[in-house]
Amino acid sequence: MPFALLALVVVTVVHLGAQVAAPDGVLADLTQIVLMPALLWVLLAGTPNPKSLLVRLVGLALVLSWLGDTLPRFTEDGSDLGFGLMLGAFFLAQLAYVAAFLPFASRSIIRRRPALLAPYVIVLGVVVAVSAQGAGALFPAVLLYGLVIVGMAVLATGIDAVATIGAVLFLVSDGLIALSAFAALELPLHGVWVMLTYVLGQTLITLAVSHRDRSLAARRA
Repeated sequence: MPFALLALVVVTVVHLGAQVAAPDGVLADLTQIVLMPALLWVLLAGTPNPKSLLVRLVGLALVLSWLGDTLPRFTEDGSDLGFGLMLGAFFLAQLAYVAAFLPFASRSIIRRRPALLAPYVIVLGVVVAVSAQGAGALFPAVLLYGLVIVGMAVLATGIDAVATIGAVLFLVSDGLIALSAFAALELPLHGVWVMLTYVLGQTLITLAVSHRDRSLAARRA
């Protein structure tokens, strides 16, 4: 796994640098579509064989995330089709994460600390409210996606604290995308923050899942 993790770090640093220098350039595009394959390598290298259902589902989520990063590049820039393909691929990725984390629901805040569900609901409500007008006909899809990713983030608390932080960062990344796309609200270097939270979030989730899977495998041995 160290080589896979090093490759991921290198690609991430190059991509973030390209986002700063030329966000619409070839280097930014090429490195973005390499990020998820590098992270999938980290997952596969860091978990024992045969791969468990947890690892297979998280691997599927990473493949679907890669499709979300890649498919819009075959459409016109800024087109509804491109955004729809991205939204659809990431929606399926979130469903894969939900399926992966669902067996750990009894360890999550749903059972152990339900009061902590409130911040997740508040964040969802704020993002949806701010994005509602700009989303137009896409609003039902955006709302459904929001519900699924918040569900994923809540269920991730059943893995461990690292997965919890990763899922929250993933939620922040998607929230930043929604605010930019539907409310024209952007931070300085907005694309950098989107990609930093996206990659760091998915990386923390992957590392947490790898650790949990190795622990479960050791118990079965």
